[in-house]
Amino acid sequence: MARFTTLYSGSSGNCAVVEEAGRCLLVDMGKSCRLTQNALKELGLFPQSLDGILITHEHSDHVGGLAIFLKHHPVPLYGSAATLQYLAAHGLVPENARLVDIDGRTEAVGGFSVQSFETSHDSVACRGYRITTPSGKVVSIATDLGFVSGEVLANLLLADVVALEANYDERMLMLGPYPRMLKTRIASHRGHLSNDESAQTLVRLMENGCEKFMLCHISQENNTPELALESVRMALLNAGLVPGAGCIVQAARRHEVSPVIEF
Repeated sequence: MARFTTLYSGSSGNCAVVEEAGRCLLVDMGKSCRLTQNALKELGLFPQSLDGILITHEHSDHVGGLAIFLKHHPVPLYGSAATLQYLAAHGLVPENARLVDIDGRTEAVGGFSVQSFETSHDSVACRGYRITTPSGKVVSIATDLGFVSGEVLANLLLADVVALEANYDERMLMLGPYPRMLKTRIASHRGHLSNDESAQTLVRLMENGCEKFMLCHISQENNTPELALESVRMALLNAGLVPGAGCIVQAARRHEVSPVIEF
């Protein structure tokens, strides 16, 4: 049995974990080493359980805890070449960190198999990940993207678990206190995914057999978990789609470990 959850997820920090048979991978580490270690411990996991860390992009809410963590626990760090170069050039990882470019191929990371795919975000080279566990289960993660491209959709299809961004509610964003330039950036094709866009994607995935979902990177200022989940409910209703008994759609928690999805 494999497990997936987020240790924390939102604009203040993001980190997800995929685990099977006591071995695990992390995706991003946006909060402190201590907080991340405590969250892992809550799941019965420890830094010694890690086969590697996958990095989506260089923004601080995804890499803020890396430098100290890797100093104490020198596990391999995987990502696009451009992202890894940025982290090294800006002192965001230790000088002796093992950096592995994962673009353009499927990489064996411990007992896991990892394929990266491009996501549209205002960073040097943002990536999502399709991870296959040792037993052949698949989790796909796309948490910072302005729109769902054909490449993204192809890498989400037929996954056992999909972690997809549901960053903002359009009404809350437009009526909120952010300056116009920031609102435009968030809603752009290089920004973030809205609740409605995320919900429509979930409908397409459910129509093709996906059943387990985590809505991630939910904005504290421009969204709520309840709004994100309601958008999914309405999209399913409008599509005439009745989820099966095994269907799970849950919203990731911002500051603590989310309920585990087993798959």
